[in-house]
Amino acid sequence: MENFFLEETSKTPKLSFDVSTGKFLMSGRSIPENSIEFYKPLFEWLDEYVKKPCPKTTFDIKLEYFNTSSSKCLVEIFRRLEKIKDAEIVINWFYEEDDEDMQESGEDFRELIDIPIVMHMIAN
Repeated sequence: MENFFLEETSKTPKLSFDVSTGKFLMSGRSIPENSIEFYKPLFEWLDEYVKKPCPKTTFDIKLEYFNTSSSKCLVEIFRRLEKIKDAEIVINWFYEEDDEDMQESGEDFRELIDIPIVMHMIAN
C-alpha cells in the first residue's frame, strides 16, 4: 500500500497520510468545488488502511478554514478511523488562540465520534 499525499492549494488542504508510520496530517484550507469528489480517493485509501493499520495512528488536523461540505467529509474520515480495532488512534486538533470557530468545530467533532480528539491551542 502506498502513502497518500496531496500538495496544498489555495482551496484544498495538504493531505499527508503515511502508511508505514501511521502519521496523518491535514493542513491548510478545505474549500474545494466538490468536497466529495476531492476526498473520495482519501476515503478509498482509508478503507484499505483500516484493514491493516499501524499499531498507533496519529492524525494531526491543522486547518485554517473549512466549509460545510468539507465538515461532512471530515466526519466520514473519522468514521473510517473508528473502524480500527486493537490499535491506538489519536486525533490532534490544532487551532489559533483567537479562532473560536475552529476551536468550537474541534469540540463539536469530539461530541460526534468515538475517538478522543486532543485540542491544541496555538498561541499567536
